[in-house]
Amino acid sequence: MYDKNKGYEYEKIAERYLCENQFSIIERNFISRFGEIDIIAEKDGRLHFIEVKGRKNLSFGYPREAVTWAKQKKLISAARCYFMLKGNDDIPCQFDVIEIIMERKEINMIENAF
Repeated sequence: MYDKNKGYEYEKIAERYLCENQFSIIERNFISRFGEIDIIAEKDGRLHFIEVKGRKNLSFGYPREAVTWAKQKKLISAARCYFMLKGNDDIPCQFDVIEIIMERKEINMIENAF
């Protein structure tokens, strides 16, 4: 079962990581009819649509493994909605995953994840 408080905690950790690495947070929790994009950030003129996944430990595998093909499709559709609403579809973009493993105090950013 999904714990919304845990998800919020992981997103705050990811935001801190992004800010420390010179990303500008554009939007948090962008919601469309296709789903939610956890973080939209910008760095060096490129828009990053970022999915945040976290786990306490690796008992159930790496957090990135939860970003399935179906989830990727939803994120791509949500990003299209974002561009339609914001009207800035000429900016280059990519889809990234930030995984957080609490037990290891580990944060991995997988750029161009899909």
